Amino acid sequence: MKTQADKQNDAQTNSQQLTVPPDGKISFGKSAILGLQHVVAMDVYVVPFLIAMLIGLAPNQSSALIQSTFIAAGLATIVQTYFCMKLPMAQGPSYVPLGAIVAIYAASGGGETGWGSVLGASLVGAVLVVILGYTGIFNKIVKSFIPPIVGGTIIFIVGLSLLPVAIRDNIYGATDAAINQNVLLALISAGALLLFVALGSLLRAKGAIFRVTSVMIALIIGCISANFMGVLDFSAVASAKWFSMPQLPFKDFGFSFDLSAIITMVIIYLVLLAETTGTWFAISNVIDKPLTDKNINRGVIGEGISCLIASVLGSTPVTGYSTNAGIISITGVASRRVFLAVGGWFVLFGCSGKLAALISSIPTAVIGGVFAIVCGIISINGIQVMKNVTIREKEMYIIAIPMILTLALVLIPKDFLYTLPTFVQYLLGSPILAASLAAIMLNKLLPSAK
Repeated sequence: MKTQADKQNDAQTNSQQLTVPPDGKISFGKSAILGLQHVVAMDVYVVPFLIAMLIGLAPNQSSALIQSTFIAAGLATIVQTYFCMKLPMAQGPSYVPLGAIVAIYAASGGGETGWGSVLGASLVGAVLVVILGYTGIFNKIVKSFIPPIVGGTIIFIVGLSLLPVAIRDNIYGATDAAINQNVLLALISAGALLLFVALGSLLRAKGAIFRVTSVMIALIIGCISANFMGVLDFSAVASAKWFSMPQLPFKDFGFSFDLSAIITMVIIYLVLLAETTGTWFAISNVIDKPLTDKNINRGVIGEGISCLIASVLGSTPVTGYSTNAGIISITGVASRRVFLAVGGWFVLFGCSGKLAALISSIPTAVIGGVFAIVCGIISINGIQVMKNVTIREKEMYIIAIPMILTLALVLIPKDFLYTLPTFVQYLLGSPILAASLAAIMLNKLLPSAK
């Protein structure tokens, strides 16, 4: 149990970390700027781009899917932040269903029929998720199986699982430039971020603007550096249209319902809920606001409604993004008004091909340099959740085994993964899910010290 002095110290620490609390009011202009830096750090366009590539969509179909994904992310962010969970969080397309989407599309014959099966299965699964939240079943599962040691471990592995992606894929594996240029760009953007965060801390009240806009400034400096290196390409922005209509249901696409596809997608939604729980814990820890039963139930309902909106718009399931928890830690701004702006930006980008192209033109290595620091901060937040837990032998294994499993699955050869049964691919294809389940099982099965 915490003493009164401990509670006062925690409150003081939190007040130093957050310059604007969740219900804090800030101006429209400031909200727009801060919201934009959340948007550019989320890489929302990557998931629809991968889906389009994997199932072989035509260029116009790919553009339509990207637009729908942006609009779905915006509306879902507003739903969760203002109407359901009411925490400062942003929604975006989930990587979890990628394998299932490709499998359902292929098994249904591809084309319009295949995509209709994907959307129909997503629609039914989303309704079932709403029921899980409305009945409180998922909340009971969380209370029983996710104490602080498990919740902290889940947050830790969320950051840990994203870190290799930030370094390996976004920096070393980026195709925008040569590897030495990518590394240099990542170092420049990361260094700029640290510099402006430090300025904000040193100057305190006078330097708050540096800390608040540190992510945005780091990305701008990275883009300027990329331009000097000759690797910044805005040609896609010049050729894109300012305004274009998104997809419309029953006009541009339809829904079809296949039992095997629905069962597959329901399993995927359960995986997605298990994964997004880590995001909820990360955000609640950053803003020092413990998750209540009402938060969790409404969060599950919001997740279902968000995925329902996505399927109706012709897009794929969405989930909460952990990246934003790290950005809140860096900037100290947790105002829900900022995330209302995030939702607005996404909808705007979804209706404007030119603005969406501008975001996707930021060099991958520039984003990777900022993203790597954000991932590290997310992991540290997990350690903070566990700071009042006595670490004995059992707790060591609860933390260590999921950590090892996370790295093993992040680094697993894809050729080997594809030789496994489909359901096992779904399970092992999400390191966060597999490691979270391991932490939960270890906590239940290992004996406690007497």
